[in-house]
Amino acid sequence: IRTPQPIAHLKVENPAIYQQFDDVCKKLESHYRDMQDIEFTIEKGRLFILQCRAGKRTGPAAVKIAVDMVNEGLITRREALQRVTPDLLDQCLHPIIKPGTDYQPIARGLPAGPGAATGIAVFDSERAVELGKGGRGQKVVLVRSETNPNDLKGMLASAGVLTATGGMTSHAALVARGFGIPTVAGCSAIKVDEAAREFRVDDVVVREGDPITLNGTLGEVILGTLEVVTPETTGEFGTFLSWADEVRRLKVRTNADTPEDAALAVKFGAEGIGLCRTEHMFFAEDRRPIVQAMILAETEEERQKHLEELLPFQRHDFEGIFKAMDGRPVTIRLIDPPLHEFLPSLLELTEEVARLEALNPHAPELAPKRALKAKVEQMHEINPMLGLRGCRLSIVFPGIVAMQTRAILEGAALAMKAGVDVHPEIMIPLVGHVNELKVVRDRLEATAKQTLADLGAEIDYSFGTMIEIPRAALTSDQIAAHAEFFSFGTNDLTQTVFGFSRDDAEDKFLHNYVAEKILPVNPFEVLDRDGVGRLMRLCVEQAKHVRPGIKLGICGEHGGEPSSIAFCDELGLDYVSCSPFRVPIARLAAAQAALGSTGPADK
Repeated sequence: IRTPQPIAHLKVENPAIYQQFDDVCKKLESHYRDMQDIEFTIEKGRLFILQCRAGKRTGPAAVKIAVDMVNEGLITRREALQRVTPDLLDQCLHPIIKPGTDYQPIARGLPAGPGAATGIAVFDSERAVELGKGGRGQKVVLVRSETNPNDLKGMLASAGVLTATGGMTSHAALVARGFGIPTVAGCSAIKVDEAAREFRVDDVVVREGDPITLNGTLGEVILGTLEVVTPETTGEFGTFLSWADEVRRLKVRTNADTPEDAALAVKFGAEGIGLCRTEHMFFAEDRRPIVQAMILAETEEERQKHLEELLPFQRHDFEGIFKAMDGRPVTIRLIDPPLHEFLPSLLELTEEVARLEALNPHAPELAPKRALKAKVEQMHEINPMLGLRGCRLSIVFPGIVAMQTRAILEGAALAMKAGVDVHPEIMIPLVGHVNELKVVRDRLEATAKQTLADLGAEIDYSFGTMIEIPRAALTSDQIAAHAEFFSFGTNDLTQTVFGFSRDDAEDKFLHNYVAEKILPVNPFEVLDRDGVGRLMRLCVEQAKHVRPGIKLGICGEHGGEPSSIAFCDELGLDYVSCSPFRVPIARLAAAQAALGSTGPADK
């Protein structure tokens, strides 16, 4: 037995040896200037030090040790910042499985949402809402083959989420990181049977109501209930990050779609919003019927009527976000996804129509179901990711983004009346040709001027675009002439540069590519400097030549990944933007990038 008694007992049983041991510990810590793991023995009344090494530590411990050593004069602030890795800092923000717990995972997937969660398995969002947060208050883990926007309420009611498919930038992963939900995605080892309410892993069957535990930090699925603890965020955490803020050059913004997200990000130190996805606001229960009616409208007049119904909702959303950000800049992306994402799936409608035709051909709901199915079929696209979305949607259906622009400025005016300084940045997505930007911006500038004239207000707004198509990066000098800012959407830029469908790639073959060293890392997790990065560098250089003061940022998931942040610092971007729970990580990574390149003096 290596440690038969607590070390404190030695002070009582042999005070002299204890004092000698204490002196040696202090000498070793002072010499190595780090916390030490010391092996020793006592033989015949003599103390022998066998070996020592830098001690392992949890995230909260790493921060406390670094701050304590600065206060003791053992290390400088620069050294303290360089000693705590971002993954250790991440441990300070999420629940974890109690250290020392012995367990064996039954399956592994992608670590899509860091943190640990335990609860009973449920297999649909309605059940999660009924049993979970806001319902009966039980801890539930939502298990799905894959999630979609309809699952948002169920995900928010759950302690954790497990999906069989999907990658690090899938719907489940993005929601998980945005809301801090521990999530394991793309766990292909599990076979989910949502109708039977169970999943299988080889011979193991997990049914609804069975307890499971997720380790979203490592992508592990564990059978049964494990103890989950929440690390304490102490005063040292704030002190440590304040040192990071003193040395970093890059600003850190957040990706946030609600006032609640925005307020959380500000608490974590966000200096603005780099991406507010307006389409996420359309999925709320009280809005979705209006959105669907707008999409299905047969005439422009009918569509405009429904857009007028949506306007107050969007205006209220933006007012709340501006107030939450309290004077910080807010980049709002106009509608991006294809419209069919807001409609029922074609497969579900086909099944419903076929069932009604077979069992109840005179049912009154059959005719409208057929009409809806026909409309969805009409809107169906072979490759929607490259189809009618982004600025293309704005050109074909200009009324949607005109309404959004008006709502942004009206919300800003209301926030200004409440004493808030506002700086809306309106982002036009998926531009590939300068003429797309010119057409959309010219129309929206007219809308903006008319809105401000109607309000009798002056608002500091700007227009920019998202760089997510290779052609946009290659012709950035042309595009910069018509944009006050660029934001790199590296999720889609990585897809289009590699020619990968990210969900399919992460689900089907990317893990093989990494395992066989075809690719060094998953390019959706860590920015590909040789390909995507080279395009970004060219884009930045050309844009600055045309517009020297252009504001440059990144709002893809890479904006919260440390090595990608270092590359953004090297490129000279102005800010990175990431999910709220990644903001502290980005603050530290930006500081470490600055220390690695410029080495500012210690304070």
